[in-house]
Amino acid sequence: MKTQLKADLMLILVTLCWGASYYLMDVALTDIEPFTLNAYRFLGAFVVAGIFTFRRLKGVNRKTLLYSLLIGSVLVFVYMGATFGVKYTSLSNSGFICGLTVIFVPIIEMIVFRHKPQKKIVLAVTMSFIGILLLALKDDFSVNMENLRGDLLCLLGAVAYAVDLILTERAVAHEDVDAFQLGVFQLGVTGVYMLVLSFLFEQPHLPSNGGILASVIFLSVFCTGVAFIIQAVAQQYTTAAHVGIIFTLEPVFSGIVAFIFAGEVLTVKAYIGAALMIAALFVTEVNPEKKKDGGADKENSPEKNAAGKIG
Repeated sequence: MKTQLKADLMLILVTLCWGASYYLMDVALTDIEPFTLNAYRFLGAFVVAGIFTFRRLKGVNRKTLLYSLLIGSVLVFVYMGATFGVKYTSLSNSGFICGLTVIFVPIIEMIVFRHKPQKKIVLAVTMSFIGILLLALKDDFSVNMENLRGDLLCLLGAVAYAVDLILTERAVAHEDVDAFQLGVFQLGVTGVYMLVLSFLFEQPHLPSNGGILASVIFLSVFCTGVAFIIQAVAQQYTTAAHVGIIFTLEPVFSGIVAFIFAGEVLTVKAYIGAALMIAALFVTEVNPEKKKDGGADKENSPEKNAAGKIG
């Protein structure tokens, strides 16, 4: 199996966890306030990762720590937007709008780095954008004003996460940056920020019952610790734009979870949008630029090498 395909499958698993996280956040927010929830989530993930992978974390260098500080700071805005967004809009909307990350990655790269995206990425982004509109807008294609505050917060999270993906790609392109260490230490940075904010603006307390505690533990271990470490490692073998396309599956998964556990029903228009987003993922896996001399591996394509060129 090709290295990039393995990385993509790992990222799809991450996306599945994040799709479920919107429902779990909604459950946890009935008892715990947003900053406090994120403090538990990220510090818990950092502690668990530190305990089980302590040997791999020893000898971390300065550059890895600096990138961890930078990316962890950006994650604060990602999860401020996502968590407060879940509080003020529907589960489906929050998942769908956070999926707009796929649109902002190539836009930011084009503006900041003057990167010209591949044609298949442009096509996939366009399909994903149409899919998200079909998923998020009302049947008459108008904006749901009741959810506008939450939708805008989710939009903030989507923009911030696009920045996170690009920064992570730049970080792991450096030979002296350890992707695994980066994935762990960024959790600690984000957790510390969230803990400070929770004491400034909230009244932190422990989960009041087993259901809330279970939600916090799953969010911490699988949706945060495992997910962000996998993302950092997998991004060594693919590009930020490609990762953004894969993460368009997040709103699809969140919609499925919202239907099963919260009873949120999608319309026919929304299902068409979900199908478009899944199709966009397959578009990114097509490699029309494959060399004629025996079939060059995907790892040697311009898309794979983009990460190295950035650094």
